[in-house]
Amino acid sequence: MKSPNILLTDALQILGKDHLMKCKRALVLNASCSLGNLYEGYDEEYDCPILDEDRVIDELEDQMSEGGVILDYHGCDFFPERWFQIVFVLRTDNSLLYERLESRGYKEKKLQDNVQCEIFQTIYEEAVESYQAEIVHQLPSNSPEDLEQNLDQITQWIIQWIKDNN
Repeated sequence: MKSPNILLTDALQILGKDHLMKCKRALVLNASCSLGNLYEGYDEEYDCPILDEDRVIDELEDQMSEGGVILDYHGCDFFPERWFQIVFVLRTDNSLLYERLESRGYKEKKLQDNVQCEIFQTIYEEAVESYQAEIVHQLPSNSPEDLEQNLDQITQWIIQWIKDNN
């Protein structure tokens, strides 16, 4: 029985590893990349590694073709459209986002750029431009209750997809 691939995307991977690890085949891309050394350098200004997108695609291709993967990453425009049956863009209130970023010790420039990204819906627009608009959905991600509700909604979507496609 084939299961769908799902992309979760937002400014911070806010859904969190704890929630994703409840899922059978969840990939938190930053964690996967550090295990597979899928970086091509380091961005001093943003204090973070630079992802080698081509190597990531090559590394994940087999897993994605098997189906049943939930991929969590803070961007979405370089993943092949064929990989996903649905894309969820998690949205956060700007004041909460600022606090979360600040608590993670983000430098001011990185903090401001991420908040602006959320204000201007950059990730959502990337998703709509990269995938069929009808498979892109926004979900709130402001509280633990939102996270639980999102998991319930995603689970229900998976169940329905499996019924409709197997």
